[in-house]
Amino acid sequence: MLVMFDQEMKPINALQVGDMKVRSITWAGNEQLLLTRSDTQELDPRFVRENAEFYNIMIIPVDPQKPFRLVFQDDPEIMNATFGWYGVRQKNGRWFAYVGGMPLTFSNYGKWYYEGGTKPALYEIDLSKNQARKIANSPSESQWRDWLIDEDGNVAATLEWERNNGRWTIKNGRNRKIWEGENYDGDIALLGFSENGQNVIYFEKSSAIIDDDRYFTVPLTGNGEAEEILSDQNVDAMYWSPKNSRFLGWRDDTQDDPWQFVAPQWQASAMKIDRAFSDRNLAIHQWTPDFQRIIVSTNGNNDSGSQYLVDITTLEAKLIGQERPKIGNRVNPISTFEYTAQDGLEIEAILTLPLNLQAENLPVIPLPHGGPHSQDSEEFDWWAQAFASRGYAVLQPNFRGSTNRDDAFKEAGYGEWGGKMQTDLSDGLNALADKGVIDPSRACIVGASYGGYAALAGVTLQHGIYKCAVAVAPVSDIGLFYRQEHLQFGIDRRRKANYLEEFGPTNNFGKISPRNHAEDADAPILLIHGRDDTVVPYVHSKIMADALKDAGKPYKMVDLMNEDHWLSHAETRNQMLHEAMDFVQKYNPAQ
Repeated sequence: MLVMFDQEMKPINALQVGDMKVRSITWAGNEQLLLTRSDTQELDPRFVRENAEFYNIMIIPVDPQKPFRLVFQDDPEIMNATFGWYGVRQKNGRWFAYVGGMPLTFSNYGKWYYEGGTKPALYEIDLSKNQARKIANSPSESQWRDWLIDEDGNVAATLEWERNNGRWTIKNGRNRKIWEGENYDGDIALLGFSENGQNVIYFEKSSAIIDDDRYFTVPLTGNGEAEEILSDQNVDAMYWSPKNSRFLGWRDDTQDDPWQFVAPQWQASAMKIDRAFSDRNLAIHQWTPDFQRIIVSTNGNNDSGSQYLVDITTLEAKLIGQERPKIGNRVNPISTFEYTAQDGLEIEAILTLPLNLQAENLPVIPLPHGGPHSQDSEEFDWWAQAFASRGYAVLQPNFRGSTNRDDAFKEAGYGEWGGKMQTDLSDGLNALADKGVIDPSRACIVGASYGGYAALAGVTLQHGIYKCAVAVAPVSDIGLFYRQEHLQFGIDRRRKANYLEEFGPTNNFGKISPRNHAEDADAPILLIHGRDDTVVPYVHSKIMADALKDAGKPYKMVDLMNEDHWLSHAETRNQMLHEAMDFVQKYNPAQ
């Protein structure tokens, strides 16, 4: 349920959202909020993919007497979905949203339809009337466009990117070119304006699959060159004014003071908040225009998830909600465990231990993260906590290729699927066993996405380590995944080089694909996959199950109906957790 409160925390409106996949909530003034949701839709045979995730925006008035509406619901000539978000602006007392929309074509049969190759145009939505007005046209089929909207609701900058040759240009609102470059297979996007509104800030990276983000600023007038900014920072998030998209600051989680705001008084307030919650993870979400009342969330040891309203003037933090009130502060202890891989590389892992149990000869669950270029940290992880609550130690290694360290550490994972990225996991088990914390003969490996691949590899490419494996939405065939990406996105020379850097040479794909080694599986395997997965297609679990069946190996296959890659539905998320827990307890009981 979505509930709106006034400043005194009295409810003023509520909306049943049920099992809706809510992706974000944004205020547009004080009279309405915009809820972005997504739905998985089947595609017709013209498309390579079987399904795709489509997003739409609900306009929800604060006044409970007024109905909610969907953006584009009254516009038959526009697809009932949004493709890009460009902010909200207030003009003459009314609020407008700026989104990408897909124009439709009118057929000879009197119906609107999507004509393949059409790209999104930019629309201004009058939120009081839910009326759409096109303010920038769609690019050509081979182009991609991005826009920035100024404080007055005008298009102030346009990025045009020619995907055939990689050439891109940024033009200002007077259609004057202010900068250009070439990026054949990476990514580039407009982010916002400088703090004084005189420059455009954009980001660029050289590869579509490797994170090497760089940030630049260039004058809107076109009378200056682009300059790189934040080159010495590890940028985990950037903050922009909802009023005019001007730069407010950034967050660098590697620093003692992670929040770095441009305005000194904001920076001082952020540091006060950070010190007040120094014993747990902290996220800053929303604030008043003067940054004096701020909504934050926390979690970690002794905190399963809380939200506070912080008043900077009075230095008070009022608890306004708990994510898991039934758990409260009964959190299984979380810590960082450091060890050395067999080749000498230092690895950090997150270790969750059962509450009120002695950390000695415990059964263990290695739980590698997805990505693989992501990371785990000392925060409340519902999956790790679930296993710890049943008496298991849970080890979440930030193996090489993770993003918790520098670029060299991340790049150390290239070409190491099924190799050193895999042995980093088992090396962690050995290190815990050497300290007497776990019994290494009582280990089951569990993971999702890349972690699901690692779970499969742990009992097919490796042997004698795990008593069972639980793989959720796993990649099981590297060659198939590579071909699927080719069909979906097209693989030119640079993209091909990027994937080969990630996976290694194509003649090695079979050697590191668990599907090809099903006959070598030395432990029971549980496969769980959402039928609506648009990231790692369901077929990866299906062909793995078929291979295990043909090889006469013990396995179980669980389909999550109407579920996506991110386990967005509570019902199927619980189904996954129960199936995984039952399987682990069957083959590796904690008692």
